[in-house]
Amino acid sequence: MITLALTGSIGMGKSTVAAMFAEAGVPVFDADATVRLLQGRGGKLVPAIEVRFPGTTRDGVVDREALSAAVLGDRDELAALEAIVHPAVHHERTRFIVENSKAPALLFDIPLLFETGGDATFDKVIVVSAGPELQRERVLARQGMSETKLAQILARQMPDEEKRRRADFVVDTSGPLATTRAQVRAILTCLGLATGV
Repeated sequence: MITLALTGSIGMGKSTVAAMFAEAGVPVFDADATVRLLQGRGGKLVPAIEVRFPGTTRDGVVDREALSAAVLGDRDELAALEAIVHPAVHHERTRFIVENSKAPALLFDIPLLFETGGDATFDKVIVVSAGPELQRERVLARQGMSETKLAQILARQMPDEEKRRRADFVVDTSGPLATTRAQVRAILTCLGLATGV
């Protein structure tokens, strides 16, 4: 089995690229989606987050805006949140690997891969990238996003240029979807994986 890590800064198009790998039959573990489930209605992390960060949950669901406001820009608070979230995500990731143990390849969508030193545990790292103006345009179009919040998020992320330098493969999403799809197909071919993309 080949383990692939998919990463890239905010607004680069990771979700789009991950979906293309999924279409090609590669099981995808989405760390952010897993966190949303764990923090959603009935999620395992909701009680622990409310205890540590009072007022950041409503009606049994984590209020992501309130939680973000509580931790962004504060290294200690962010570390406290990560101490709650990371072990639970690791547990779900292990379960995903076991459930897909017969697959020829697995893709792990991990936004802060390099920042957390997780890249060494994968066979290949794929970085999704786009130009800074396109990235900014995509991110600021998101609901609840602001220039200040974007700046805080980018401050936590390794620069795109460094991520590209450390990647085994780079998928540039600046162009049309067909061009992005062709890049994904080329990676799958290079790795000897049958492609339906």
